[in-house]
Amino acid sequence: MIMNNYDELEKQIGYIFKDESHLDIAFTHKSYANELMIKGRESYERYEFLGDAILEYLVSRYLFNEYKDKAEGELTKLRASLVCEFTLSKISRELSLGKYGFFSKGERQSGGSNRDSILCDMFESLLGAIYLDGGLDEADKFVKAFLLTDIEHKKLFYDSKTRLQEYAQKNSISITYHPLREEGPEHDKTFFVEVLVGDRIKAEGKGHSRKTAEQTAAFNALKEIKDI
Repeated sequence: MIMNNYDELEKQIGYIFKDESHLDIAFTHKSYANELMIKGRESYERYEFLGDAILEYLVSRYLFNEYKDKAEGELTKLRASLVCEFTLSKISRELSLGKYGFFSKGERQSGGSNRDSILCDMFESLLGAIYLDGGLDEADKFVKAFLLTDIEHKKLFYDSKTRLQEYAQKNSISITYHPLREEGPEHDKTFFVEVLVGDRIKAEGKGHSRKTAEQTAAFNALKEIKDI
C-alpha cells in the first residue's frame, strides 16, 4: 500500500499528528477506498462531515465575536464567502493537499486531485482529522491561520459578480462575459474568460471552472473601475 510522508504538510500547518492514520483517512477518496474494500479502507467522507460542522461552528463563533456591529444576514453572507468551495479549494491548492490524496487510477487520471469540489472536501476532512487528533483548540488554530485571514478581500472576491452587476445597473450599461480559451488536458483544464463592461472596461480572468474564471474577471474589472 502506498504511504505518504506528511512531514512537509505538518510543518506547513503547524501541527504534528500524534496518530498519522487520521491523515491517511482524511486524504482517501472513496474511489480508492472502494478498490481496497476487502481491507476495509475508510474514505474521508465521515471526516469531511465532521470537519464541515466544526468549520461552520468555528467561523460562526469568530464572526459573532469579531463583528459585533453586523446583523444576522450580514454575518450569514460573510460566513458563506469564507466557507464556499472556491475559498476552501484555493487554500487546499496552496497547501498542495491534492498531492497527498489516495485516488483510484481512473479518478486520478480524470483530474480528481485538482478538482475544486474534492479539494474543498479535503480541507474539511483535514480539519476533521486535526480535531480528532488534537481537539477543538488545534482545529481553531488551523482555521484562524489559513481561513480567517484577509476576510474582507475574500468577501470582495465572493461578491465580485454581484457587485459588478450592481455597478452596471446603476450606470445603465451592459455586462458580457466571453469565453476566450481553454488550456490543459481534458481532466485538468484552465478556463480563460473576458468580461466587457459597457464600451470602456475590459478585464480577463482564469480559473479551473468557467464560474471561477468569470468571478476572477469580474473582480479584475472592479479593480479597473476602482470600485474596490
